[in-house]
Amino acid sequence: MCIGGSKQELSVSLCRLHMRGRVVLVRSLQKADTFLQRSIGTDVAAAQAEAPPRDGSDEKDGCKSLHALQVERQEQAERSVLINCQSRTNEKKFLKYLSNHGDIKKYFFYESYGLYAVVEFAKRENVASLLEGAVIPSVSHESTVPFKSRLLSLRNLSLVDLSNQQSGLQCQPQTTIPINEFIQRLSKEESIDQQITSLTEAYQLTEENSRLRFLVCSLLKDIAAAYFPECTIKPFGSSVNGFGKLGCDLDMFLDLDGISGRNVKMPKSGLSLEYQMKRANSERAVTQSILSVIGECVDQFGPGCVGVQKILNARCPLVRFAHQPSGFQCDLTANNRVAMKSTELLYLYGQLDPRVRSLVFTVRCWARAHGVTSSIPGAWISNFSLTVMVLFFLQKRSIPIIPTLDHLRDLAGPADKSVIEGNDCTFVSDFSKIQLKSNTETLEQLLCEFFEFYATFPFSRMSLNIRKGKEQNKPEVAPLHIQNPFETSLNVSKNVNATQLDRFVALCQESSWLLQQRETNTPRGGANMTTAWGLATLLLPSQVAGIKSRKKRRREPASERIKGLLESLKNKNQPKTG
Repeated sequence: MCIGGSKQELSVSLCRLHMRGRVVLVRSLQKADTFLQRSIGTDVAAAQAEAPPRDGSDEKDGCKSLHALQVERQEQAERSVLINCQSRTNEKKFLKYLSNHGDIKKYFFYESYGLYAVVEFAKRENVASLLEGAVIPSVSHESTVPFKSRLLSLRNLSLVDLSNQQSGLQCQPQTTIPINEFIQRLSKEESIDQQITSLTEAYQLTEENSRLRFLVCSLLKDIAAAYFPECTIKPFGSSVNGFGKLGCDLDMFLDLDGISGRNVKMPKSGLSLEYQMKRANSERAVTQSILSVIGECVDQFGPGCVGVQKILNARCPLVRFAHQPSGFQCDLTANNRVAMKSTELLYLYGQLDPRVRSLVFTVRCWARAHGVTSSIPGAWISNFSLTVMVLFFLQKRSIPIIPTLDHLRDLAGPADKSVIEGNDCTFVSDFSKIQLKSNTETLEQLLCEFFEFYATFPFSRMSLNIRKGKEQNKPEVAPLHIQNPFETSLNVSKNVNATQLDRFVALCQESSWLLQQRETNTPRGGANMTTAWGLATLLLPSQVAGIKSRKKRRREPASERIKGLLESLKNKNQPKTG
């Protein structure tokens, strides 16, 4: 039913060895741990049936800092273009045509309101060459604005297969498979540990999807650079913290801190810029003005950007829109530095131990299947709150799997020091300084214990605090109190009402109970059977039908609905007569 402890120990050991730079050993044993490496995008040479030259990017993957990852991705994006292709584009002809402008490092195709290709060239000059040969379309019935974007349309018939055969292009998935289909897939696994691993692999962002997110940020930067030539736009949140699910929104941050001269106190040349912000009496007002202007440009001149909303009076002002070529729902903010540090912290925790990401993905999927979380704002528990709850649980193990934030702060060096708006956001960024304790619990054990932990947690009295790794008395009256890791006076779950918390606790009680039952936690029937068991059972939508309140659950520890479920499972496994 569960993977042996030796395999789990191997997985944890490999991650730690990787953190210490022993890359050769990790790469030779990477099949033992599917979390250490992700496949790199399609290599051009593969399409030409040649041995693909390696660019070395694989060997740099692993426990690098978030900053290093972002720099690498941004450089890739700056050398890339997004091309709208015709449905029967010939792959080899397409690559040969583009190669006239320079060597192509990576490329891949995907579908979103049409067929698209992401193409990364070896040099930025190659992109400039391609754009020089592109024309601004002349349309008689409308005026065109000559904004040169790296979003292009391919209308060359010589590159299209005119036969009736399919193009044969392999398109990379940009969304997860339907939950019912996924439950059937999970039911074919041989252990709950394998089910959790399979779920993580199916739901996490792919290499290609991550590249596309950075490319969309880079395309938006081209628009913002008209006003702020040295600005950058970076993804944050789920897109880069390691916990993003295929299809999640793209949160972007307009970063102006890197503009030269910003931090120079005494100009060496004796010159200073005429720098003016009209009618601005606060940093928030400046942020609102910047986003208002950028939002207007995105709305008027941003190719593929539709449904632009400027939500400037929110606690964190933002511009929201849909980017049709990528299929992403996008939120663009500015001056949101604490959110960037939160992203970096979650990324670090996810890299420390492969079980962290696996458990977060599993709990998030379980929560979404039962309506505990929602994409619509309201009284639901957010994905961020749920992630912090998983981290807190892992800190509370008898042998902690991850360290507290205070411990990470104590390990920090001078270069790690970060104080944002009076908040201490300091923590170590060098993975080699972090020594983990030897905890060998399996994923199945951790999932069972997670549900048991929160089924009995004293939410009415205590708050969760990952800075210290222990619960503390609630500082305010709220059903669920989770201290913001950096803005410690804030409750990240303040929106959650008592009904939603009761529902979460009831689901934890039920899931814990189900995982302890032989009928639902044991594989049945072999690889060709699709009877739900283990984790698959926990994801069945019908599981939430009878849950009402915590008080009701105490009177009915084993509901009639669960008994009915178990009976139906037994009946399905009985041989048919006649």
